Amino acid sequence: MPFNEVVLNDGNKMPTIAFGTGSKWKGHDVTTLVEQALESGFSHVDTAAVYQTEQYVATAIRESGLSRSEFFVTTKYSRYTAESLPEGIQQSLQNLELKQVDLYLIHSPMNVPNLQTAWKEMETIQAQGLARSIGVSNYLLKDLETTMVTAKVTPAVNQISLNPYNYTAMKSTIDYCKKHGIVVEAYSSLAPITRYPGGPVDVPLKAAAKRLGITPTQAIFLWLRAKGIVTVTTTSKKDHMEEYLAVGDLDSLTEEEVLAIDKAGVKGPPSLVRVALRRGYDRATASPTKALFTLGVASFMMYQGLRLW
Repeated sequence: MPFNEVVLNDGNKMPTIAFGTGSKWKGHDVTTLVEQALESGFSHVDTAAVYQTEQYVATAIRESGLSRSEFFVTTKYSRYTAESLPEGIQQSLQNLELKQVDLYLIHSPMNVPNLQTAWKEMETIQAQGLARSIGVSNYLLKDLETTMVTAKVTPAVNQISLNPYNYTAMKSTIDYCKKHGIVVEAYSSLAPITRYPGGPVDVPLKAAAKRLGITPTQAIFLWLRAKGIVTVTTTSKKDHMEEYLAVGDLDSLTEEEVLAIDKAGVKGPPSLVRVALRRGYDRATASPTKALFTLGVASFMMYQGLRLW
């Protein structure tokens, strides 16, 4: 189940799918999950100081028996865990039991007092050999433009929240990244399925999935691949890990399918009320009590005057 590698603008290579250890795993022992991910075929693990999972990633990698060249580790700096970037990278290296991370990111532009000064410190970290590649996360167009004014090294990666519903809003940032050879990584790309079920994107996703004999989840990952965007994803289920990795062997979406997903995404996700109603309906047969609670929440939101999509 091979996923291609992408060559970064500094010449280093990065696997194009990563197993994430953030979001709902923050502060949890993810050793077993990362072990399963590595066994399933993931070679890229994404973590961050603020996730408080670096030490568990280290344990999983150590127990896997993989050689250093067989795995790729991304971690991120946060001002909430270290006062400075030099301190942050040293803490992360200690937690990860590594001498060098493959990719070090500034977790957010809000994590540093000055974008240009922070990036200069990142360049020093790379020059010292503490990180093979350096980049940013959650940077918008204006943040990138500010950083690039004084940058001697172009960020290798910009990791952002991206799915069909916010693609149009993020397109100027994505276009800037492509122009400057900055690889875009996407997290939370499954939001149309996990967070906004029943929205307009469901239709073209299901149509593409039906044509290819795949799942809507895999169709979203193919949509990212068509855009040249790297996937960061997570799950606690091994069968889902295998489902995600199988995308590496799948045929591509057609241009028409990609465009249909784009156009549906422009319409925006369903309202929270509609999502609650949909979930209440889905749960009705499995658990009437939960269904009534969910529908009650939806009714309250309607009473408060929220708009149904």
